[in-house]
Amino acid sequence: MGQIPLTLRRWQRAEYDRLVDLGIFHGEPIELIGGQLVVAEPKGAYHVSTVTKIEYALRAVLPPGWLVRSQAPMWLDDESEPEPDLAVVPGGLDDYLDSHPSRVALLIEVADSSLAFDRERKGSLYARAGVADYWIVNLIDHVLEVHREPVSDAAAVHGWRYASIVRLGPSVSVTALAFAHHPILVSDLLPSRRRGT
Repeated sequence: MGQIPLTLRRWQRAEYDRLVDLGIFHGEPIELIGGQLVVAEPKGAYHVSTVTKIEYALRAVLPPGWLVRSQAPMWLDDESEPEPDLAVVPGGLDDYLDSHPSRVALLIEVADSSLAFDRERKGSLYARAGVADYWIVNLIDHVLEVHREPVSDAAAVHGWRYASIVRLGPSVSVTALAFAHHPILVSDLLPSRRRGT
């Protein structure tokens, strides 16, 4: 007897949202990534503290008319609803009472054990969605990775990748594409190093 090939069921965002509304996941940290349900990485104290630090740094430079959303869903396409660590989106607090944002100026992931996933899978997904500015706060190497210029690439996980990836250390500043006149010190985005490292 031969083996029956394994078939994966791809989920649509509308189906996923319905399951969330019904409480099926009981608060589990699930994301819809390219049609697949993915259990998100547990967030330890170091990760959460870093997200908070970045959120403060972003809020300090953003002009009016923009929001910083922390670990909240984004509607990227019909099969993806990730929950990036931080997203800068247009609008005010009441603009997302009935739907999640689908337009974004900047997405940021904080990565340690999830670094490869955030680079390859989420990076390809965000590039496919046309996100022009995607940053990874790389806790392993203590640098900021700035991913820009989405391009089609059949070899990438979701068929897209970023053509420009720049690694920045704490001694320089960075400017989001949407806020060219508001530089941020990279040191304001990176946490203090853990004790003993």
